[in-house]
Parts: sequence; structure tokens; C-alpha cells
Amino acid sequence: MIKPWKSMACIAIVFSFNKNSLKSMNSQIPPHVSLSFPPNRSPFMLQPFRWNQTAFVVRKTPRFVVSAGPKKILFGKECRDALQAGIDKLADAVSLTVGPKGRNVILSESGNIKVINDGVTIARSIELSDAIENAGAILIQEVASKMNELAGDGTSTAIVLARAMIKSGLLAVAFGANPVSLKKGMEKTVKELVKFLKERSVPVEGREHIKAVASISAGNDEYVGNLIAEAMEKIGLDGVISIESSSSSETSVIIEEGMKFDKGYMSPHFITNQEKSIVEFDWAKVLVTDQKISNVKEIVPLLEKAMQLSAPLLIIAEDITRQVLETLVVNKMQGLLRVAVVKCPGFGGAKKALLQDIALMTGADFLSGDLGLTLDGATSDQLGTALKVTITSNATTIIADPSTKAEIQARISQIKKDLIETDNANLSRKLSERIAKLSGGVAVIKVGAHTELELEDRKLRIEDAKNATFAAISEGIVPGGGATYVHLLDMIPTIRNSMEDLDEQIGADIVAKALLEPAKSIATNAGVDGDIVVQKTRIHDWRTGYNAMTGIYEDLLNAGVADPSRVARCALQSAVSVAGVLLTTQAILVDKIKKPKPPVPLFLERL
Repeated sequence: MIKPWKSMACIAIVFSFNKNSLKSMNSQIPPHVSLSFPPNRSPFMLQPFRWNQTAFVVRKTPRFVVSAGPKKILFGKECRDALQAGIDKLADAVSLTVGPKGRNVILSESGNIKVINDGVTIARSIELSDAIENAGAILIQEVASKMNELAGDGTSTAIVLARAMIKSGLLAVAFGANPVSLKKGMEKTVKELVKFLKERSVPVEGREHIKAVASISAGNDEYVGNLIAEAMEKIGLDGVISIESSSSSETSVIIEEGMKFDKGYMSPHFITNQEKSIVEFDWAKVLVTDQKISNVKEIVPLLEKAMQLSAPLLIIAEDITRQVLETLVVNKMQGLLRVAVVKCPGFGGAKKALLQDIALMTGADFLSGDLGLTLDGATSDQLGTALKVTITSNATTIIADPSTKAEIQARISQIKKDLIETDNANLSRKLSERIAKLSGGVAVIKVGAHTELELEDRKLRIEDAKNATFAAISEGIVPGGGATYVHLLDMIPTIRNSMEDLDEQIGADIVAKALLEPAKSIATNAGVDGDIVVQKTRIHDWRTGYNAMTGIYEDLLNAGVADPSRVARCALQSAVSVAGVLLTTQAILVDKIKKPKPPVPLFLERL
């Protein structure tokens, strides 16, 4: 049994630069943290960091510790060239998937074989044997992760753009350009291009636009495009789409009662799906309160009940103290409890109304001090149930318990009556939002397939299509096939002339050259000369470009070849961000790999 320290302890951050280092600092609790509690005592009744109240013990170590062992250090050009080599290896693999005729990549992990066409999955799976090259690959993996978080699609395009910017930028630095000025010029250029993108975006209108965007994102799979279009028709443009595996080989769309609100998990340690950085619960118990949880003792009976039922627990509360959060995190990390905490959605009076709706949807009691229902007296019978819960860093989706359907419809009818009777514009807007959240529902796409390989590939395609569709709805669409980036080239001279510094102008030229790469990659994967495609695209108007599926130059928006404007924007911004970091990098330190000693011959051992 580990004894606690009498004084306040501090956490040591031990960091070694390898493939999982960036993820582990956000998703793993330090290995020296452990649980220890007396017999016949609930682990939840114990306060962390308090003498004689042992929940978990953090060893007393300095705040920052660099991992022991020899380091390999590279500077300047040698450092950047090694990073570039790692970037090229990752980008070469990812660029194969770009476009409607992008190739598949076979991924082997722990003896399991996957055939994938998804850029972010490929990027995350790559780990290089050379530590410095692997550091370069990790930088590009961050581009993929950021794109997946911001837009949910376009990771391959962002990686292609980033690699091109880095390659040209390093060449400019080698010839004496100032990397800081290069970075500044690149950022100014992208900022102006983003403004122009927003001006030229076309709003999404109707089923055909939705189908086109979803189909393109799924690798020109019209079946997936139709699925997404069908789901959007049923739930509306503000609805929610959830993707699950089907028990049969058939794929279908069903509508469940549910709600989505704009509050995410309070700690990344609650994440259950590390690949997607989300929390996923099935048949979860739900606590709904507008009170702050100040002491873990207040919710001990509820935590113990969740443990007894082996059920995950979603806590929706006004706030929780740091000590309560730490206790829940440690118990989750130790596998004692599946739990996640999110803050209450809404503001003012609307907050209580939304919490009442969530409580109704899940069959929970709304524990509000105004109603005389305090956390101290809460029982397990006051917990609700959710069929499925999905939590990201900024949003929570709850699919309701089917048994509450009648109550939900009754609540919607009552809110509609209140809406008719009110003359207050602000109240009317809030009531309309509540109706939309309660009645919109959640479209669940049950994905079926004949094999596990086919199922994984189809789910990835549908996920990309879903994300691209919502991105298109939020900011509109632009011509696809890389044509938008080619036509943005016409803006570069004006932007370049506004810069007085020569190195900043070179930064604009670096972005200009990178803009051609997505179209070239799409053409190359289709078996066509990329340079010729770029030249012919440039002589046409904004909407016209090369359709890799038909092999002709046409109005891409009319042909259904469209990209979400948000994806095009985020790809540019993510690419220039990582390129700027690498261009201004002057040194790198990595663990030096110790070479194993050669085995001693048997006859020498006997001596």
C-alpha cells in the first residue's frame, strides 16, 4: 500500500519525444499515480492531496523533469533536412488517397489488416524508425488531427499543402532568406486568400448539393452521398447524424429522439475513443443538476450505483471543483468507473429550461436547488438513462431512452403553445431553439457490410461525408478537384505587391506554388499529367476545372464536384501554421537510441 506524502505534492512531467508523446500528455495520467484506500471505504469518499484521506498519491518530484539518457542534437539545415525527410515519407503515403481515383493503402497493425482510403487514419498510423524523421512525421500528424477537429475532412489536402510549403520554404532558407519574414509573408497571403474564399462560397441549397458534397468526400461514392442526403432530409440542416455498426449486411437510416448542445467534456482524460478524441457511452446513466458539485461526498451514492450496474455515468452540472474532477479522473483511469462531466448548456433562464428538457429526454429528475432537490439527498432512482452519449471537446449528443418518446412529444406541444402566446422576441427565439433541439432528433446510420474490412472502410467514408456535409452547410461550397486552389493563384500578384519586404514576397510565392499541388495529386492519381491539368484549369473561369471522374473540363459545381469552403479554408490555415513552425525551427533534441551489445560467443562465456 502506497503511503501519502504529508505535504502537498506536485506532478512531474516526464517527456520523451516519440510517436505518442504529443497524445499522451493530453490523454494519459502519469504512471506514478495510483489508487489506495482503506478496506470497507468507498474510493469516492476520499479527497485527493489531503493527509489521512487517501484517494491517490502523486510522488513528490520536481515540476519539470527531462527524461534521463543521452540526447541526439541536430542544428540548422541538418535538423530541418531530417525533419523534411520524415514529412516526405508520411505525405507520400497520404497523397496517394487524394481525389476520386485515389489509391488504397494497406495498414497492418498487431496482425490485423485494414484497407483504408482515409488520410487522417493513415497519418496517425505512421511511426518511423529514425527518431528525428519521426518528429517530422509527428508535426504533420498534428496537421491531420487539427483538420479532423476543425473541419472533419480534408486531411489529405492539408498534408499535401503543408509538405509543399515546407519544401519550398526550406529551399528559400537554404539560399539565405529570413525564415521569420518568410513565415510572415506566408501567413499574410493565406489570410487574404481566406477572405476571397468566403466571398466566392456558394450556399448549400437542397438535396443535390448535399449529395454532391457527401459523395465527393466519400471518394465519389454516390451510395454514401444518398445516405447522407436521406438523413439530412429527415432531421433538417440543424440535426445530428450518428454512425453505428449494423448487425446485418444492410445499411439503413433510422431516426431516434435526441439532442445536441454546445458543451464538451471537462477533461480529456474522460475520452474513451482515443483515435477520434471523443467519449462514447452506450446505455449511460445521466445526472442532471444546475448546482455546483463541491465535494465528492455529495455524489458518492450515485457513483457507487453506477459501479454496481457497470454502467457509464454522464454528469451534467453547473460546475465541479478541481478536487472532485481529479478524483473522478483517477477512478476513470484506474478502470473503476466510466464517467464524464460536462457543464450545463445555455445561459440565464434558458439554462434551466434546457436542463429540464434534457432531464425529460433521459427520464432523470432535474436536481435544482430552486425545486428543493439537492445533491446531498439525491438517490440512484433520480438518475436518467441515455441510449447513447457522444461527447467531443465542444459538444455533447444524447440519444434518448426510447421509453420517454411520449413525454418528449408532450413537452414539444407545450412549448409550441407557449411560443404562440408570447410577444417577446427574445423569448420566442429561445422557445424556437428548444423546439428545434427536442424535435430535430438524431439520424442514426446503421452501417452494414459483408466483412470487417469492408465495414471499417465504409464507416470511415460515411464519417468523412457527414463531416463534409455539415462543413458545407456552415460556410458554403466552392469548386472541387483542386480547382479552387488553382484559381486562387490569380490573387497572388495583388497580395505580393502589397508587401514591401522581399522575403515576405518570397513567402507569398511559396504559398502560390503550394496551391497547385492538390490538383496535381488528384490528376496523378487519375493517371493524368498534373502540370497539364493545372495549365488548362488556369485558362478557365472560377467554376471550371478538371473532373477526374469524367476526364473533362467543366463547370464543377454544376457537375456536383464541390468542396466545403470550410475544408478549403482550414486546409490552408493548418498547412501554413505547421510550415511556419518548421521553417523557424533551428534545433531538435531526441533520445539517442542505444545500440544493443553484440551477443557473446558461447565459447567465450565458458571462459
